[in-house]
Amino acid sequence: MTVSGIDRLHSQLSKLEDMFPGYLTEIVEGSIVMNPVRPFHGKTILRVSANLEGQLPPEWGLVSDVAFPFDDANEFCPDIAVIPAEAEDENRSSYPADLIELVAEVVSPESVRRDYDVKPRWYASRGIANYLIFDPLKGHCVTMWNPGPDGYRGRDTIPYGPDLTIDSALGKLKIPTATLPVDPKARPQL
Repeated sequence: MTVSGIDRLHSQLSKLEDMFPGYLTEIVEGSIVMNPVRPFHGKTILRVSANLEGQLPPEWGLVSDVAFPFDDANEFCPDIAVIPAEAEDENRSSYPADLIELVAEVVSPESVRRDYDVKPRWYASRGIANYLIFDPLKGHCVTMWNPGPDGYRGRDTIPYGPDLTIDSALGKLKIPTATLPVDPKARPQL
């Protein structure tokens, strides 16, 4: 994609964000992608963010839904990203992807492929140590670690219920999952 191509995408993205409040917009694989924000999505972000923020060392900050360009065709707006507090204090609308230490996405029906297939490759390629996928559609969290050039070499799936513990360069982080929302259709039928 050329410089004028990426500039055109950014211009279109800005217009769409203004026209469609309540939608998360990103550039993924050269296309502008818009997803409606659903209540379970927002509640998950709020609960996980509040819990994580209280555990972060003071030199780290938490941002949500700001842009991180990865290349000309991929500019992600993670649901939660942990970056240096010094960078967060700049209060920018976009940051270099290399600043991210931990990233989390919350799955929506429209984002399944991006969150499980596309983003792990990009996040791992930038050396982002920990990638968490919170999935209210399935009622579980997927943790990925040990990034390599082709993706993450470590991966666990943990059902919602017990606390999730992440060993990271930020320290041992615990996230309660028992109160995270789960789509009623995801619950087993009795």
